[in-house]
Amino acid sequence: MTAFVTGFVVALGLIVAIGAQNAWVLSQSMRGQHRAVIAMVCIVCDSVLITLGVYSVHHLREWLPPLVPVLTWAGVALLLWLAWNAAQRAIKGTGGLKADPEVRIQSAWQIGLTALAITLLNPHVYLDTVVLIGSVGSSQTNKLAFVMGACLASLTWFSLLTGLAPKLAKILRSPKHWRIFDGGMAALLSIVALSLIPFSG
Repeated sequence: MTAFVTGFVVALGLIVAIGAQNAWVLSQSMRGQHRAVIAMVCIVCDSVLITLGVYSVHHLREWLPPLVPVLTWAGVALLLWLAWNAAQRAIKGTGGLKADPEVRIQSAWQIGLTALAITLLNPHVYLDTVVLIGSVGSSQTNKLAFVMGACLASLTWFSLLTGLAPKLAKILRSPKHWRIFDGGMAALLSIVALSLIPFSG
């Protein structure tokens, strides 16, 4: 259960932090732009990359044992950096997700391909899912539970972002609400980062 919760918290903190992708998803979803297609593409891509990351790093541990502690320490450092940034946003109140007002009507195929491009051509996606989540997941005793938790985070976030876009738009634009969210994420990411340190040796 611990691995499951860790996967959920780490993935949620990273997925929400990808502002460009979330802004595009929100913009399209607010206008009913094939919301189910957008959610499916984002969730499937995240799930595949997360699974690949966790289990590929596991193989790297067998082939290159010294590399895994390095990746784990890098993961701890990046988690703490993300926690620091979230804390700064919470203190300054600089959060708030803004949707692009200019949206062109597209077909389901066009929307799906665009969502695929925005997801897979974003280098942060690979850094977050394959490298960071993969290195954190490789340190877990129950890797499957970690992957399931991380995938559930993606499913939860994109389902809410697309399904409740009209209502969420008002909430996500509020710096006050994001200060609360960022404060909570800063605390959770810090706890997860510190809990990984004993495993890094």
